[in-house]
Amino acid sequence: MKRKISSKAILLLIMLMLTTGVLSACGSKSSEKETNTPNQTNANSNQSNNNEAVSGDADPFGKYETPLTIRFTRDVDNDMQDNIIPKTPGETVEDNRWLKAFSEKLGINVVYDWTVSVGDAYTQKMNVTLTSGDLPDMLRVTPAQMKQLAEAEMIEDLTPYWEQYASDDLKELYAEQGAAVLNSASVNGKIMGIGKADVYGDGNYLWLRKDWLDKLGLEEPTSMQDVLKISEAFTTQDPDGNNMHDTYGLALTKDLYGGAMGLEGFFAGFHAYPNMWIDDGAGKLVWGSTLPEVKEALKALSDMYKAGQLDKEFGVKDGGKVAESIAAGKIGIDYGAQWNPMYPLISNYQNDPGANWVGYSLVSVDDKPALSPQKFQADSYWVVRKGFSNPEALIKMFNLHVELNWGESGDFDYYYMPAANDSVGVWKYSPVQPASAFKNIRAFQEIEMARKNNSFDKLTGEALAIYRNITSFENGDTSQWGWPKIYGAEGVYKHGVNYMENNLFMYEGFAGPPTETMAERKSTLEALEKETFVKIIMGAISIDDFDTFVENWYKVGGTDITNEVNEWYALTK
Repeated sequence: MKRKISSKAILLLIMLMLTTGVLSACGSKSSEKETNTPNQTNANSNQSNNNEAVSGDADPFGKYETPLTIRFTRDVDNDMQDNIIPKTPGETVEDNRWLKAFSEKLGINVVYDWTVSVGDAYTQKMNVTLTSGDLPDMLRVTPAQMKQLAEAEMIEDLTPYWEQYASDDLKELYAEQGAAVLNSASVNGKIMGIGKADVYGDGNYLWLRKDWLDKLGLEEPTSMQDVLKISEAFTTQDPDGNNMHDTYGLALTKDLYGGAMGLEGFFAGFHAYPNMWIDDGAGKLVWGSTLPEVKEALKALSDMYKAGQLDKEFGVKDGGKVAESIAAGKIGIDYGAQWNPMYPLISNYQNDPGANWVGYSLVSVDDKPALSPQKFQADSYWVVRKGFSNPEALIKMFNLHVELNWGESGDFDYYYMPAANDSVGVWKYSPVQPASAFKNIRAFQEIEMARKNNSFDKLTGEALAIYRNITSFENGDTSQWGWPKIYGAEGVYKHGVNYMENNLFMYEGFAGPPTETMAERKSTLEALEKETFVKIIMGAISIDDFDTFVENWYKVGGTDITNEVNEWYALTK
């Protein structure tokens, strides 16, 4: 049954697509793999209004006596490209253990209107769907799409359903990183969608070639001054022993920021937090890239470039190209997330088994600790179309996903990452996928406790799966090299525990959907920032041009965006 939407709503959605520049792409036939269920009718469309009452006794896991069919859409990544995850014979995206669990435990039958490959293909297909007049019952959309759908009154207000149906474990999971996680899905004070819970990550770290430190007789770093000295030594003292000046200190790309080979951790060493909105100390949010501490860090980077400690061509190299230099053993310092041993550092080890990368806490220029910058990274939200009979069903599905993976009655080995599955997670089969922001650090803590008490036989769930990978490496499987670098006794998560326990995270303050001026000016401002910073680092312009950049940033849209961001911020307090 078609759900006709108003001409006003269609106009708003077309305006959204025009501002994001994807309307023309949506009209072309995607080359990505795509499947459709034509003329799919909603099994609930003829139901009377059988919404469960939103009351104090609402059951977070209550099963529908009359089965509820829910239309979804979804994307499929490389692991699922052929609709079969390796080593789960007979299971497909449309027929698997997760869909059976939702059916058997909640009385919810999931069907997919369409599936496409992960990435731009999904966004484009969703844009077409939004203007088609035939919406699925539950949609995963971008923040901009969610806001536009809310303003067009095309999706349900989930506030009462969250309050009454969210399980205690689900609420705790969404509260771990602060109110902003849930507030990010608020439009005019109403919860219009449910996003990921792990929207900030769990730390930025300093990765170093410890074998180079040892060879050159250098101490492990405890300050930014130490990092700068190490960078100089890695550049000038021939750490690879080939009698050539062909090594660099610090890895960085033309994009400057990112979970690997990014500069966020370096900037944090100067108490600078660019590329994110931070509190100015007076209760207002400011774009971190415009603050004077950034200028100090850029000056240090410029000096490093002049001294040959940075690749002269970094300004035109993306992450893939810089990763090739790391793989070739030409770079010894990398700032990034805990997963960097999985990419790009393992490629260096594969080429040189003597390459010993070790992760450290961020260090600073003074006695004030460097905070780990945690940019808000919610890129999608699950929403419920207006008029769907049972909006609370989305919350129940989230509850069950958390319970089956990490709850007291759960079965991690069956629903998340089976031991026989070569680390490919069957959790990907689930149409909803919340996860705890600190589940990885907690898994490390469980393994650490088992190390201290020699009680590995008591490990369960994710900790056990990770321990198996560590053991595999110790038994000769070099493809598992990254696991002990993260979760081993000297793994980087020992610093992650310190971050978590001592509140050493700098969380981005703005967590809302894009503001009006952001939609218009964000790409322009991002280009201005990266171009200016790259030129300063490479010496093409003076460090004092940073001040001109700040002035121009505010002139070409930054002032309006800052005002809009702070209007949102005031509503969340």
